[in-house]
Amino acid sequence: MIRLELKDRHKRILDLIKDNRLRLFLAMLCMFVMSAATSATAFLVKPVLDDIFFNRNVQMLTLIPAAVVIIYLLRGCGMYGQEYFMSFVGQGIIRRLRNMLYNHIQDLPLSFFHEEKTGVLMSRITNDVNIIKSMVSTAVTSVLRDGFTIVGLIVVIFYRDWKLALYAILILPIAFMPIVQFGRRVRRVSTGCQESMAELNAFLHETFSGNKIVKAFGMETYEKQRFHEKTLSLFHLEMKAVVARSLSSPIMEFLAGVGIAFIIWYGGYRVISGESTAGTFFSFMAAVLMLYDPVKKLSNLNNSIQEGLAAADRAFDIIEKESDIQEIANPVEIPVQPHAVTFENVGFRYDETEVLKHIDLTVKAGEILALVGMSGGGKTTLVNLIPRFYDITQGVIRVDETDIRNASLKSLRKQIAIVTQEPILFNDTIRNNIAYGCPSAPFEEIVEAAKAAFAFDFIERLPHQFDTFIGELGSRLSGGEKQRLCIARALLKNAPILILDEATSSLDSEAEMLVQQALENLMKGRTTFVIAHRLSTIGYASRIIVIVNGEIVEQGSHDALMARQGEYHKLFEMQFVNR
Repeated sequence: MIRLELKDRHKRILDLIKDNRLRLFLAMLCMFVMSAATSATAFLVKPVLDDIFFNRNVQMLTLIPAAVVIIYLLRGCGMYGQEYFMSFVGQGIIRRLRNMLYNHIQDLPLSFFHEEKTGVLMSRITNDVNIIKSMVSTAVTSVLRDGFTIVGLIVVIFYRDWKLALYAILILPIAFMPIVQFGRRVRRVSTGCQESMAELNAFLHETFSGNKIVKAFGMETYEKQRFHEKTLSLFHLEMKAVVARSLSSPIMEFLAGVGIAFIIWYGGYRVISGESTAGTFFSFMAAVLMLYDPVKKLSNLNNSIQEGLAAADRAFDIIEKESDIQEIANPVEIPVQPHAVTFENVGFRYDETEVLKHIDLTVKAGEILALVGMSGGGKTTLVNLIPRFYDITQGVIRVDETDIRNASLKSLRKQIAIVTQEPILFNDTIRNNIAYGCPSAPFEEIVEAAKAAFAFDFIERLPHQFDTFIGELGSRLSGGEKQRLCIARALLKNAPILILDEATSSLDSEAEMLVQQALENLMKGRTTFVIAHRLSTIGYASRIIVIVNGEIVEQGSHDALMARQGEYHKLFEMQFVNR
């Protein structure tokens, strides 16, 4: 007997199936019609032989062909209905599973995306969920359709010759004995195949998005070889899965052959001895031949279920993953207004590494604070704590008097606009990219934001202006144009707290000048955190802090810090004096 170990996560899939009760019921009716038609076909063999060919009954010669036409018409209608309703159920379940996966992935913190590969996550949503759909469609269809067919045909063979029927079905339980062992192997190998496919997706994502570097360094041959190695590994795993899946069918075929051989011998003996008629025997034989096909399908069903359960485990590993960023039961709603931000003895660890320690800092409403220091010192981590992309491991961060852990995430992040070093845009129109986060903003406000970001002129020169699609990650625009769109997006959001993470470091001098002007418009009246690599870009800062190895070692104005001859002075000389 096939034994399945169902976990709570697998029962959630059953719940999704149960939500489609009506369509499942209609599909079940269609399958019942199909099975009844199949059984009726075997049942008609006896009157065809005995009444028409042996007894030459003219009336039956008219009735039986008409009955066959009706039976096959009903079977065809049942087949269509079953396929439609089960596909509807399967596609509906896959849609809901994909939505569950995507929704939960979007809710997980940044640390999750740093740990997981993009291609692997894509594979979970596409490849793994498709395997689950196949399991659901195959399992439910086979259990119902083949189950009905088996019951109907067993009724026929017992009705025709119950003694012979007992011998015929005796061999069936033996056939299922090796199926469990094959199923376990299929599940184990299937998990390996799915993991290998996810790695292949991750590899494709990296090499396609980084194709400029591949070509620049002449590494096409190297990447081709790596891809060939991954496809070879996947090929070996797929062949192991084929071997595991394929072994159950030959066993069933052999056992079916043994059973049929015995039926021919024993049934033929009964006909020759006069205990049965040829029509009865051939009707019985037709039912048995038809019976072994659905039984064989049920034996293969375990393979599909094991593959689907392996895919379900991978999908639910994500769905059941809890976010590190938790919201309290009754969070505070922060109003949109100018804010002060305070760090009180803040510390942060990532895994076992201490990234920030003993951060005490107050940034007044409307103040522009510049964060400088060597790469890896903790500047970006510090500003990423404000919108709770990560949670602090020590101390308190307050917006005005509110501990940000007591605020609702939605209201907290509504206070913050971010412009990063790498401009993040979407394959959509310029209008929708600027209005990202404010989809209901009037077009006039979008235009005003574009003008304030010095983006309006280049937008007007584009073929479709604000309705121009900009390509994946804004690939049809220059670096300066992309960055100005990001600034326009932040301007439209009109958030009181602004984070600029090296927003001009990747631009040339001309683009930087335009972007710098746009940033000055953006910073007006906002509490601003500016991470700067180029010290020449922070002349407008109210205050500068220097972060070294996760600690604030200096703070003050440019002149005061230069006079101290400390870390800031050292950074300044590295950039300007030694050119």
